[in-house]
Amino acid sequence: MARISGVDLPRDKQIHIALTYIYGVGNTSASLICQEAKIDPSTRTRDLTDDEVARIRRTIENSYRVEGDL
Repeated sequence: MARISGVDLPRDKQIHIALTYIYGVGNTSASLICQEAKIDPSTRTRDLTDDEVARIRRTIENSYRVEGDL
């Protein structure tokens, strides 16, 4: 299970939907995060590689205010 910004993302959801489980990330932000991290939004969370998860994590940390930062 991918853990990003202190949130366990659901494994069976597409990543652009799973990212919305993070407080402060909506549909538009989730799509932009996938685009910036160069990840196909329809990829299931369980199919992400460690490198892809790290790119998503880096993108969120550098460009977005989420969870406890809000």
